[in-house]
Amino acid sequence: MSLLSKRIDKQIASYQQELIETHYREVDNMYRQIRGWRHDYRNHIQTMKAYAAAEDWDAIRRYLDLLDKDLTTVDTVIKTGNPMADAILNSKISLAKAKGIRVVADAHIPYKLKSSEIDLCCIIGNLFDNAIEASEKLPEEQRVIRVYMDMKGTQLYISFTNFTAGKKLKKEGKVFRSTKGEGHGFGLVRIDAIVERLDGYISRNSEDGAFTTEILLPQV
Repeated sequence: MSLLSKRIDKQIASYQQELIETHYREVDNMYRQIRGWRHDYRNHIQTMKAYAAAEDWDAIRRYLDLLDKDLTTVDTVIKTGNPMADAILNSKISLAKAKGIRVVADAHIPYKLKSSEIDLCCIIGNLFDNAIEASEKLPEEQRVIRVYMDMKGTQLYISFTNFTAGKKLKKEGKVFRSTKGEGHGFGLVRIDAIVERLDGYISRNSEDGAFTTEILLPQV
């Protein structure tokens, strides 16, 4: 293995570890907030009972509005059933929303998978990063990312679709050319390497102004 290859592998490994640690912290903090809110639930009920006894309906409405706003800040956007998937999906969805990108997600994943959390994190993270990058080039009203994940028999199915700037992407060999420039595109290479190592299947399709990536990963 050349020095360049070793350096690239080291950079990828460092990136993966940092990404995983970041998302674990995010989901752990999210769950702590939810537990804290549940702990306070009884106090909230007692407060509203007091308002109800005094027939202060305006106070109850104001209090409910405050609780609704508070819950919104800690509620997860999507709950897949798998902690790592929850962490990275919710993190990327929040990032997409901050960039004016709407995300339509439907994901159901077993708590335990044969695929490692490192591989899952890398695949989902890179797919989302690519979709976000492409969406940013569009007018805000056209920015949509569709995510679907579920088990199909004994395989985990992952599908990401985003709209492109009206041009069919150019395919070079087996992959579509990255628009990120020289020195980038590690994400696409890494995804392909993981899918191949896991004896999975990957398909990329650019049609009618939309780019779709579909992946199947065996879980037995």
